[in-house]
Amino acid sequence: MTHFTKAHACGNDFLIVEGAADAALAVRLCARNSGVGADGVEFFEWTGDRAGRIHLVNADGSFAEISGNGTRCVAAWMAREKRLSPGDVVRIETDAGLRGCRLVSADGTNFEFAQGMGVPSVEDKIVTLADGTEVSGVTVSMGNPQFVVFTDRPNFSVHSREWRQLGHELCFHPDFPHQTNVEFARVLDNATIEIRIFERGVGPTTSSGTGTCAAASASISRRGLSPNLLVRAPGGEQRIHWPGPDSEIILTGPATLIATGEAW
Repeated sequence: MTHFTKAHACGNDFLIVEGAADAALAVRLCARNSGVGADGVEFFEWTGDRAGRIHLVNADGSFAEISGNGTRCVAAWMAREKRLSPGDVVRIETDAGLRGCRLVSADGTNFEFAQGMGVPSVEDKIVTLADGTEVSGVTVSMGNPQFVVFTDRPNFSVHSREWRQLGHELCFHPDFPHQTNVEFARVLDNATIEIRIFERGVGPTTSSGTGTCAAASASISRRGLSPNLLVRAPGGEQRIHWPGPDSEIILTGPATLIATGEAW
């Protein structure tokens, strides 16, 4: 029997399970029709009173270095378990390094955190597709791989390709031997962008914390947008503060605890 807590951040949902990472268990639990349903499982162990260690397994059983939204969901669960108050900080060790999450507000099962997400590494890149089409974008390392493509189309298409189809092709492109998360970013104004996300190991998602950071850092560094950026995704809005190169990017957003239960 497996005890779990389910949480979501802007619709990006995760199960939190105490214990060692288990890919087969994650696949079974994440199944939408025959399991509990989730984008991934955060396997957790306490390492201190307000500190823990997580290993993320995606819905397809693959391991991921980090999820910004998943980390925030774990922080919400920790805050609930420890009855924390606004201003308190939890520290979570991920496979991409240590992340600190400061509780901004709490209301029942709804939480908001400002979380340090590390220093983005941003580089321009052109990917040549199988048919010879060249896609210009920006690779961003958030501790996990990201590829950001800008578009001015309201439907997020690029080169007349639907974004989900192109996202799949880019995710599995030979230029990314470990696959990559893909964000399609549309600039709305100097302080606002909108994104769509094709996530490695999951597919299209309503939100992504690391994807939000990647799209924002690409927009700030390549399009000259404000260092304080609102990022809109289908699942909701998150806020970014990034002064620029060599600075840590700060992601602020919600997390909601949905349910606890047992699975066989």
